[in-house]
Amino acid sequence: MADLAVSLLVLAGIVLACEVARRASARLLSGGVYGACAVELISTLQLCACTHELKLLGDAGVSQRPPVLALALTYGTSVVHALTSCGATCNPSGACERFFRERGGGLSAGTRVAALMARVTCQFAAAVAARAAVRSVWARGLSDLHTRHRASAFRCASPIGHAPLLEAAAVEMACAFVVHAAASCTRSLQEKYRVHAVAAVITSAVYAGGSTTGAVFNPALAFSTQFPCTGGTFAEYSLVYWMGPLLARVGIRVHLQTQLMVRQS
Repeated sequence: MADLAVSLLVLAGIVLACEVARRASARLLSGGVYGACAVELISTLQLCACTHELKLLGDAGVSQRPPVLALALTYGTSVVHALTSCGATCNPSGACERFFRERGGGLSAGTRVAALMARVTCQFAAAVAARAAVRSVWARGLSDLHTRHRASAFRCASPIGHAPLLEAAAVEMACAFVVHAAASCTRSLQEKYRVHAVAAVITSAVYAGGSTTGAVFNPALAFSTQFPCTGGTFAEYSLVYWMGPLLARVGIRVHLQTQLMVRQS
């Protein structure tokens, strides 16, 4: 329980530090591309850092006693992230989907593409920064779990090594499709209800696909938490964690466009 208590404090510290950074950036960079990129960077760093700590708890079995605890932590973290992300997608495939959904706006195509690339760059930069940040926290040995992880040189193992590659890619794509579909279909709900609905779907997806791929369904988050682990090559990780979510986004886009055409016909 001591390991769990320390990890909960670490999670709270990550959220608090990122919230302070978000508010400071909002004052210094009021709106515009720089402000949006700052929010994207900070919120993605928060998501990746919190997921690193949750993954460590799960890999060590701490959050599996009882098993419902891991799901409760996933649900709670998802709700907190949704409430504090300030509109950031924190997901390259989500940024691409928003790019196609929010056409126009008085901006040229070149400007919009540049803004998209800036967002995605910030997301991957945050993914790398989060990995370095949590390792510096773990290196302090705040708990026995952190001390053991430091002694192992922060080694981790990817779950995709235990399943056929195409099965892992299909699971990741299916999880991404379900989560993105839930996010798209709940846009009409009030935000205070929507965050809980989407968090419940995320938790269900993690429960269903977590043992096969970790159920990451986010290319930047996977780059931070899964790519450094043993169990697969860069090409295998790219197929599962990058192509899967991107294909899911394309599938959602095609599905929504088809529904729109049917309604208009």
